[in-house]
Formats: sequence, structure tokens, C-alpha cells
Amino acid sequence: MTNKTNKTALSAVLRGLLGIPLGITIGTILSIIISLVWGNGYYAPCTPELIENMGTEINAVILQTVLCGLLGAAFGAGSVVWNMDRWSLTKQTGIYFLITAAVMLPIAYVLYWMEHSLKGLLSYAAIFAVIFIAIWVVEYSVGRCIVARMNKKLN
Repeated sequence: MTNKTNKTALSAVLRGLLGIPLGITIGTILSIIISLVWGNGYYAPCTPELIENMGTEINAVILQTVLCGLLGAAFGAGSVVWNMDRWSLTKQTGIYFLITAAVMLPIAYVLYWMEHSLKGLLSYAAIFAVIFIAIWVVEYSVGRCIVARMNKKLN
């Protein structure tokens, strides 16, 4: 392995490790928000289907916590693609999308975040893609503004 490859691999591991607690935190915050909106005054840490499938609420919460950590790790580790200077923005975006979708969709299925049908899978994939695109557009726009400001200061 080259020195640059070693640095990229180390960066992916470190970002993945940082992503674990971030994924768990985001998952917990989302469960609180969902409970506030649809819980009728009760905290619903995960879907009733997951609880039924896992046998107990604590088993369901443990599984969801572990998988939210895995999601965070995948998003974090996958973010090294944005540092691949020789790759086009299109390639970076496509690979990051594939990495995150390949982890997100199976986890969403296991945790019953989507209906267990072809329609449910396609709907969830479409929602994921729309959210991904919206975040990408915002990040791209912010980046362009930062570059424009830096260029203005240089001139």
C-alpha cells in the first residue's frame, strides 16, 4: 500500500469510529421527534413491528442502537470519497450515494422503517434519494459560496 492509500484507509477508520456515536445520537433524536409527532404523549423508541419481531422492547432498542451506530460508521467512513482529488464530483457523489444506500436500505428494512413490500422498498429508496439530493444541493451551494468569497478576497 502507498502512503496515500494508508492515510485514506486510516481516515476512513477514524471517520467510521466517529460516526458510530453520531449515528446513535441521530437515531435517538429522531425517535424522540417521531414520538413527539405521532406518539400521543408516549415515547416510542422503535416500531411496534420491530418490538414484536425481537420479542421485547429492550431487544428491539438494542438492535436499533447497534444498527444506527453502523449507519453512522458507514456514512462517516464513506465520506473519505470527498477527499479523492482525482475523482470527478459526479464519481464522488455516485460512489458515496451507493455506499450509503447499500447500508441504509437493508438496515431500514430490518428495523421496519419501511413497509416490507416492493412498494415499501421503492418508496423508501425514493425518499432516501430525494433527501440525499437535497442535502447535496445545499452542500454544493454552500461550497460554491465559500469558493466565491475566497476568490473575491484574492482579487
